[in-house]
Amino acid sequence: MNHNGSSVLHNRSFLRLWIARIFSTSAFQMLSVAIGWQMYALTDSAFQLGLVGLAQFLPMLLLTLPAGQTADRYDRRTIVYLCQLMESVVVLLLVLGSLQGWLGSLHLLIAAAILGACRTFEGPASAALVPDIVEREQLPKAAAWSASAMQTAMIVGPSLGGVLVVWGTAAAYIASLAALLISTVLIFFVKTVHFVKKLDAVNMDTFLSGLKFVFARKIILGTISLDLFAVLLGGATALLPIFAEDILKTGSLGLGLLRSAPAVGAILVSLILTRYSVEKAIGKTLFASLVVFALATILFGVSHSFWLSLFALFLIGASDVVSVVIRSTLVQVNTPQEMQGRVNAVNSLFIGTSNQLGEFESGTMAGLVGAVPATVIGGLGTLVITVMWMYWLFPVLRTQKTYMAEKG
Repeated sequence: MNHNGSSVLHNRSFLRLWIARIFSTSAFQMLSVAIGWQMYALTDSAFQLGLVGLAQFLPMLLLTLPAGQTADRYDRRTIVYLCQLMESVVVLLLVLGSLQGWLGSLHLLIAAAILGACRTFEGPASAALVPDIVEREQLPKAAAWSASAMQTAMIVGPSLGGVLVVWGTAAAYIASLAALLISTVLIFFVKTVHFVKKLDAVNMDTFLSGLKFVFARKIILGTISLDLFAVLLGGATALLPIFAEDILKTGSLGLGLLRSAPAVGAILVSLILTRYSVEKAIGKTLFASLVVFALATILFGVSHSFWLSLFALFLIGASDVVSVVIRSTLVQVNTPQEMQGRVNAVNSLFIGTSNQLGEFESGTMAGLVGAVPATVIGGLGTLVITVMWMYWLFPVLRTQKTYMAEKG
């Protein structure tokens, strides 16, 4: 088992992809901070700030299915490479616009939309690239390493972006450009070993084939929908500024620590999973991690102690990454090579929607009943979803012993 864990990173193409993901995701996080900061500085409008998020989300909503088709028709490495080159050109224009002073709010919205569109095409191709370069039995370890890359970037990116904008938004854009170019070079040298079958002509049937495939397979539908509803209801992290300011009274330093606690828990557990991956009782482990996630969310909601709140957030991140690794491996192992792009596109749409709507749901609920009841209700809702999926809607997930679905 341990030999497999080490051999995933011995695969040079996977190592390059893994490092590239840290750089590209960190760049995107830095860009989100810098564009938001510059938009607010230019307009002093919370509404315009909200439009930046919308400009990034709308392309994902509109282009996800075409992005999945593209990832299954063309070389996935080339798609990722071209997307990152295009992102680099956009960021170069942001650098020039900031230094020369001609960048306006409309330019920022256009840049956010193009970056969102590029990421929509890049995401499914990048996810589908993993089974192209590692063997099937290594996918659980590869998923754990991928999760650690994402969590590292989620800490490094926003923190670095926040520090660099102090020196000016151009500094943050230059750092993002450098990170993207490093990622692009690394992707260029990735070699694929499993090849993809070319699809038939594009029509409505092939266009919707990713959705049809997902809805026809209980294991994949159960896995993807579980993420949608669990994250949708359990999004306590969206309310962290309220908890830091009004409940725990820790100020900005405390908010920084609270924000990093879930990522620290996630990185620690994902690194453990790279060495000791979950190989047995997959279904039970998945649901156990969700129960811990839900209970930790409730604990965070009722806590008035800063240290207990930190511990609860650490548990949220740690348990979430267990379910993320199991879910992503289940999807990849049970999806044929030629369908990886379309199924990963549907998966990314579900995940993106749950993250966006989760923050909206948490904010709305907190506005109606207050932050503490909203968080507790969210945790209880996740528990209810977990029980429904386990015993009623998708019992096949609960009884799943290995990653590969039973035949017949």
